Amino acid sequence: MPHLATIAFDADDTLWHNERFFRLTQDRFAALLADYAPSDHLAERLLAAERRNLGQYGFGIKGFTLSMIETALDVTGDRVPARVIREIVAAGQEMLAHPIELLPHAREAVQRLTGDYHILLITKGDLLDQERKLAQSGLGELFDGVEIVSDKTAPVYAGIFARHGHPPDAAMMVGNSLKSDVLPVLALGGWGVHVPHDLTWALEHDEPPEGHARFRSLDDLGALGDLVAAVESGPA
Repeated sequence: MPHLATIAFDADDTLWHNERFFRLTQDRFAALLADYAPSDHLAERLLAAERRNLGQYGFGIKGFTLSMIETALDVTGDRVPARVIREIVAAGQEMLAHPIELLPHAREAVQRLTGDYHILLITKGDLLDQERKLAQSGLGELFDGVEIVSDKTAPVYAGIFARHGHPPDAAMMVGNSLKSDVLPVLALGGWGVHVPHDLTWALEHDEPPEGHARFRSLDDLGALGDLVAAVESGPA
Protein backbone atom coordinates (compact mmCIF):
# COMPACT_ATOMS: atom_id res chain seq x y z
CA MET A 1 0.00 0.00 0.00
CA PRO A 2 1.28 3.53 -0.71
CA HIS A 3 2.15 5.76 2.21
CA LEU A 4 0.04 8.56 0.78
CA ALA A 5 -3.54 8.62 -0.49
CA THR A 6 -4.42 12.32 -0.17
CA ILE A 7 -2.31 15.34 -1.04
CA ALA A 8 -3.83 18.68 -0.08
CA PHE A 9 -2.73 22.18 -1.01
CA ASP A 10 -3.25 25.52 0.63
CA ALA A 11 -4.19 28.29 -1.81
CA ASP A 12 -3.13 31.81 -0.75
CA ASP A 13 0.65 32.32 -0.92
CA THR A 14 1.12 28.64 -1.70
CA LEU A 15 -0.39 28.40 -5.19
CA TRP A 16 -0.86 32.12 -5.87
CA HIS A 17 0.17 35.48 -4.44
CA ASN A 18 -2.03 36.99 -1.76
CA GLU A 19 -0.20 38.68 1.13
CA ARG A 20 1.51 41.18 -1.17
CA PHE A 21 -1.88 42.79 -1.85
CA PHE A 22 -2.56 43.11 1.89
CA ARG A 23 0.83 44.78 2.35
CA LEU A 24 0.23 47.23 -0.51
CA THR A 25 -3.18 48.11 0.90
CA GLN A 26 -1.73 48.54 4.37
CA ASP A 27 0.83 51.00 2.93
CA ARG A 28 -2.05 52.89 1.31
CA PHE A 29 -3.90 52.86 4.65
CA ALA A 30 -0.83 54.30 6.41
CA ALA A 31 -0.61 57.10 3.85
CA LEU A 32 -4.28 57.98 4.35
CA LEU A 33 -3.81 58.28 8.11
CA ALA A 34 -0.31 59.76 8.14
CA ASP A 35 -1.60 62.96 9.80
CA TYR A 36 -3.03 60.98 12.72
CA ALA A 37 -0.52 58.21 13.53
CA PRO A 38 2.98 57.05 12.51
CA SER A 39 2.98 53.99 10.28
CA ASP A 40 4.55 51.60 12.82
CA HIS A 41 2.00 52.53 15.50
CA LEU A 42 -0.82 52.24 12.99
CA ALA A 43 0.39 48.79 11.93
CA GLU A 44 0.37 47.65 15.56
CA ARG A 45 -3.16 48.96 16.09
CA LEU A 46 -4.39 47.34 12.88
CA LEU A 47 -2.86 43.96 13.77
CA ALA A 48 -4.46 44.15 17.22
CA ALA A 49 -7.84 44.88 15.60
CA GLU A 50 -7.43 41.96 13.18
CA ARG A 51 -6.55 39.61 16.04
CA ARG A 52 -9.50 40.86 18.09
CA ASN A 53 -11.94 40.53 15.19
CA LEU A 54 -11.02 37.10 13.87
CA GLY A 55 -13.76 35.43 15.88
CA GLN A 56 -16.40 37.74 14.37
CA TYR A 57 -15.20 38.42 10.83
CA GLY A 58 -13.00 35.42 10.14
CA PHE A 59 -10.08 35.47 7.71
CA GLY A 60 -10.02 37.43 4.48
CA ILE A 61 -10.31 40.78 2.80
CA LYS A 62 -13.69 41.79 4.21
CA GLY A 63 -12.52 41.34 7.79
CA PHE A 64 -9.30 43.20 6.96
CA THR A 65 -11.27 46.11 5.52
CA LEU A 66 -13.54 46.32 8.55
CA SER A 67 -10.49 46.21 10.83
CA MET A 68 -8.94 49.10 8.89
CA ILE A 69 -12.11 51.15 9.34
CA GLU A 70 -12.20 50.35 13.07
CA THR A 71 -8.54 51.29 13.44
CA ALA A 72 -9.08 54.56 11.56
CA LEU A 73 -11.91 55.46 13.94
CA ASP A 74 -9.80 54.55 16.97
CA VAL A 75 -6.64 56.48 16.07
CA THR A 76 -8.62 59.61 15.10
CA GLY A 77 -10.96 59.55 18.08
CA ASP A 78 -13.92 58.98 15.73
CA ARG A 79 -12.95 62.05 13.69
CA VAL A 80 -11.73 60.26 10.57
CA PRO A 81 -12.99 62.10 7.46
CA ALA A 82 -15.67 60.37 5.42
CA ARG A 83 -13.44 60.50 2.34
CA VAL A 84 -10.86 58.36 4.16
CA ILE A 85 -13.49 55.76 5.02
CA ARG A 86 -14.57 55.80 1.38
CA GLU A 87 -10.98 55.24 0.23
CA ILE A 88 -10.55 52.35 2.68
CA VAL A 89 -13.69 50.71 1.31
CA ALA A 90 -12.43 51.29 -2.25
CA ALA A 91 -9.09 49.70 -1.36
CA GLY A 92 -10.88 46.60 -0.06
CA GLN A 93 -12.97 46.40 -3.22
CA GLU A 94 -9.85 46.64 -5.36
CA MET A 95 -8.30 43.76 -3.42
CA LEU A 96 -11.39 41.65 -4.09
CA ALA A 97 -11.06 42.33 -7.82
CA HIS A 98 -7.31 41.85 -8.14
CA PRO A 99 -6.23 39.32 -10.80
CA ILE A 100 -4.58 36.08 -9.72
CA GLU A 101 -0.86 35.49 -10.23
CA LEU A 102 0.29 31.90 -9.79
CA LEU A 103 3.47 31.22 -7.86
CA PRO A 104 6.36 29.45 -9.63
CA HIS A 105 5.76 25.73 -10.36
CA ALA A 106 2.22 25.80 -8.92
CA ARG A 107 0.47 24.27 -11.92
CA GLU A 108 3.20 21.73 -12.62
CA ALA A 109 3.32 20.60 -8.99
CA VAL A 110 -0.41 19.90 -8.81
CA GLN A 111 -0.55 18.45 -12.32
CA ARG A 112 2.27 15.98 -11.64
CA LEU A 113 0.37 14.41 -8.74
CA THR A 114 -3.09 14.42 -10.32
CA GLY A 115 -4.39 10.94 -11.08
CA ASP A 116 -2.06 9.18 -8.65
CA TYR A 117 -3.49 10.74 -5.49
CA HIS A 118 -6.70 12.28 -4.20
CA ILE A 119 -5.88 15.97 -4.67
CA LEU A 120 -7.57 18.54 -2.44
CA LEU A 121 -7.53 22.29 -2.11
CA ILE A 122 -8.02 23.36 1.50
CA THR A 123 -8.21 27.10 2.02
CA LYS A 124 -9.71 29.55 4.47
CA GLY A 125 -11.20 33.00 4.01
CA ASP A 126 -14.16 34.66 2.32
CA LEU A 127 -16.17 32.06 0.40
CA LEU A 128 -16.91 34.24 -2.64
CA ASP A 129 -13.36 35.58 -2.83
CA GLN A 130 -11.76 32.14 -2.60
CA GLU A 131 -14.13 30.78 -5.24
CA ARG A 132 -13.26 33.73 -7.51
CA LYS A 133 -9.53 33.18 -7.10
CA LEU A 134 -9.79 29.47 -7.78
CA ALA A 135 -11.82 30.10 -10.94
CA GLN A 136 -9.30 32.68 -12.18
CA SER A 137 -6.32 30.46 -11.35
CA GLY A 138 -7.22 27.87 -13.98
CA LEU A 139 -6.33 25.11 -11.51
CA GLY A 140 -9.86 24.10 -10.52
CA GLU A 141 -10.09 21.04 -12.77
CA LEU A 142 -6.98 19.54 -11.16
CA PHE A 143 -8.59 19.08 -7.74
CA ASP A 144 -10.77 16.15 -6.66
CA GLY A 145 -12.25 18.31 -3.93
CA VAL A 146 -12.24 21.92 -2.74
CA GLU A 147 -12.76 22.80 0.93
CA ILE A 148 -13.19 26.46 1.93
CA VAL A 149 -13.22 26.67 5.72
CA SER A 150 -13.43 29.40 8.35
CA ASP A 151 -10.29 28.16 10.12
CA LYS A 152 -7.72 25.39 9.85
CA THR A 153 -7.47 23.27 12.99
CA ALA A 154 -6.76 19.60 13.60
CA PRO A 155 -10.50 18.77 14.02
CA VAL A 156 -11.32 20.61 10.78
CA TYR A 157 -8.67 18.66 8.89
CA ALA A 158 -9.82 15.39 10.46
CA GLY A 159 -13.37 16.05 9.26
CA ILE A 160 -12.18 16.86 5.74
CA PHE A 161 -10.04 13.74 5.42
CA ALA A 162 -12.87 11.60 6.79
CA ARG A 163 -15.33 13.02 4.25
CA HIS A 164 -12.95 12.18 1.45
CA GLY A 165 -12.47 8.63 2.66
CA HIS A 166 -8.81 8.54 3.65
CA PRO A 167 -7.20 8.54 7.11
CA PRO A 168 -5.06 11.51 8.23
CA ASP A 169 -1.92 9.37 8.41
CA ALA A 170 -2.20 8.84 4.64
CA ALA A 171 -2.50 12.58 3.99
CA MET A 172 0.04 15.27 3.14
CA MET A 173 -0.74 18.99 3.49
CA VAL A 174 1.36 21.49 1.54
CA GLY A 175 1.32 25.17 2.47
CA ASN A 176 3.15 28.34 3.42
CA SER A 177 1.79 28.61 6.98
CA LEU A 178 3.30 26.48 9.72
CA LYS A 179 0.44 27.41 12.03
CA SER A 180 -2.45 26.64 9.67
CA ASP A 181 -1.12 24.20 7.07
CA VAL A 182 1.55 22.12 8.76
CA LEU A 183 1.19 21.77 12.52
CA PRO A 184 -2.51 20.72 12.62
CA VAL A 185 -1.93 17.91 10.10
CA LEU A 186 1.21 16.72 11.88
CA ALA A 187 -0.87 16.55 15.07
CA LEU A 188 -3.19 14.11 13.29
CA GLY A 189 -0.32 11.86 12.20
CA GLY A 190 -0.15 13.15 8.63
CA TRP A 191 2.65 14.76 6.63
CA GLY A 192 3.21 18.52 6.69
CA VAL A 193 5.22 20.24 3.96
CA HIS A 194 6.18 23.87 4.54
CA VAL A 195 6.80 25.98 1.43
CA PRO A 196 7.74 29.40 2.85
CA HIS A 197 6.58 32.59 1.16
CA ASP A 198 8.57 35.82 1.35
CA LEU A 199 5.57 37.51 2.96
CA THR A 200 3.63 35.83 5.76
CA TRP A 201 0.96 37.48 7.89
CA ALA A 202 2.11 37.94 11.50
CA LEU A 203 -0.83 35.90 12.85
CA GLU A 204 0.29 32.87 10.81
CA HIS A 205 3.79 32.64 12.28
CA ASP A 206 4.83 29.65 14.36
CA GLU A 207 7.97 27.66 15.11
CA PRO A 208 9.00 24.84 12.76
CA PRO A 209 8.73 21.38 14.34
CA GLU A 210 12.36 20.50 13.72
CA GLY A 211 13.06 16.81 14.08
CA HIS A 212 9.46 15.71 13.47
CA ALA A 213 9.58 12.57 11.33
CA ARG A 214 6.80 13.76 9.01
CA PHE A 215 7.77 17.41 8.64
CA ARG A 216 9.43 18.62 5.46
CA SER A 217 10.36 22.04 4.09
CA LEU A 218 10.86 23.03 0.45
CA ASP A 219 12.16 26.20 -1.15
CA ASP A 220 9.40 26.08 -3.77
CA LEU A 221 6.79 23.76 -5.25
CA GLY A 222 9.16 22.61 -7.99
CA ALA A 223 10.63 19.99 -5.64
CA LEU A 224 7.31 18.62 -4.40
CA GLY A 225 6.99 15.74 -6.87
CA ASP A 226 10.42 14.37 -5.93
CA LEU A 227 9.59 14.75 -2.23
CA VAL A 228 6.39 12.75 -2.64
CA ALA A 229 8.33 10.05 -4.50
CA ALA A 230 10.87 9.92 -1.68
CA VAL A 231 8.13 9.59 0.94
CA GLU A 232 6.58 6.73 -1.00
CA SER A 233 9.89 4.89 -1.30
CA GLY A 234 10.87 5.34 2.35
CA PRO A 235 9.69 3.69 5.56
CA ALA A 236 6.08 4.27 6.59
